Amino acid sequence: MNAHPAGVGATLDAADQRWGDWTVVLLKPDCLRRHLVAPVLFWIGQVVDLVDVRQVQPTEEQIFVHYDDMLPLSEEIGRDVPAELRRIFVGNTVTVALGHGPDAAARVRALVGPTDPAAAPTTTIRGRYAEDTLARATAEGRLVDNLIHTSDNPAAVPRDFATWYGPANTHLLRRPAPATIPTTRAGGSS
Repeated sequence: MNAHPAGVGATLDAADQRWGDWTVVLLKPDCLRRHLVAPVLFWIGQVVDLVDVRQVQPTEEQIFVHYDDMLPLSEEIGRDVPAELRRIFVGNTVTVALGHGPDAAARVRALVGPTDPAAAPTTTIRGRYAEDTLARATAEGRLVDNLIHTSDNPAAVPRDFATWYGPANTHLLRRPAPATIPTTRAGGSS
């Protein structure tokens, strides 16, 4: 398992990157507990090339950077968001994947489905595999278990990459080599 990367939450200089071709996927602890990593990654692999997959034990810093937009919502949604994020993530393992392909973030987000699994069609990951609902989670005073998060859009990818991979792993941001198809010569075998 990897320690958290240096530069958590930093914004990478992405002038030479086509961030629209990248996405970062986070398989949450409920996905791992239910042994759904392989099927979920299979679905994602149908729409993007998976360049890297690794298990991480997230730190509080990584989770708070990743979910910084949710931290101020405690009063609005009636839950202690920082405490819930600690409960869900700190001390638990997640799987992080780096995906590449045209419009990667948008394509994977469409495949993931809405935040509330109850509203997600069965043609999406959350609709197919998630068992929780936003209504149940709200009634129980907790955040919803919905298996997966992926970069919201190309603008979010540099921050997501910095949070989960860090500047030391920018070597992963290379366009994957195309698969080669063996050829045969006339009158011979390959």
